[in-house]
Amino acid sequence: MKILLIEDEPGIVKSINDYFKSNGVHCENVTTTSDALDRIGIYEYDCILLDLMLPDGDGFDILKELKRLHKTEGVIIISAKETLQTRIEGFQLGADDYLTKPFHLSELLVRMQALIRRKNFQGNNLIVFNEIAVDVMAKTVMVHQNTLDITKKELDLLLYLIGNQNKVLSKSAIAEHLSGDMADMLDNHDFVYAHIKNLKKKLTTAGADDYIKTVYGLGYKWQHG
Repeated sequence: MKILLIEDEPGIVKSINDYFKSNGVHCENVTTTSDALDRIGIYEYDCILLDLMLPDGDGFDILKELKRLHKTEGVIIISAKETLQTRIEGFQLGADDYLTKPFHLSELLVRMQALIRRKNFQGNNLIVFNEIAVDVMAKTVMVHQNTLDITKKELDLLLYLIGNQNKVLSKSAIAEHLSGDMADMLDNHDFVYAHIKNLKKKLTTAGADDYIKTVYGLGYKWQHG
């Protein structure tokens, strides 16, 4: 996951970055409205975390620019300003979620992951790909209506692959997405290969086609046929 954090309080920036890094999330940081506008005009992100009170302007200006550019990134407002009017204005300008400071980092991560999943799958909680059905809320996978015995990591991997259909995903990107803390302890390639191998075996044994293709020297991709 690639996240843009727009926040000017050094303590919050450090704590979010440290926590995200330990969970395999790549986070870029800007502290001003002008720098934020430069970044969002050039780069794509999975999610944007937005403080409303910035030294050179208002976070609402960033929301307006995202809307003007027709950007599709999910936006979570993180702010000490907790009024009904502020929340309503944020949602009207396109924010997807609102978290009031102070907050638990674990809650921020879970909300962010849920938002990215909703964006990737057009808000659907039931993801169907031919004979495979994934219930995101129940965390179950079915092949030909038979439930698979699948681990959380394998479920995360399956959603990541389907959500990036026909895109080549590098081994390092997959390792980062799955779990930064475990990836640090293990060799990234072995870690990813083991999960890919296990997921492929479970899907094909249950009667699914083999959609996980190896792109030699580059990584893997989910592809029909």
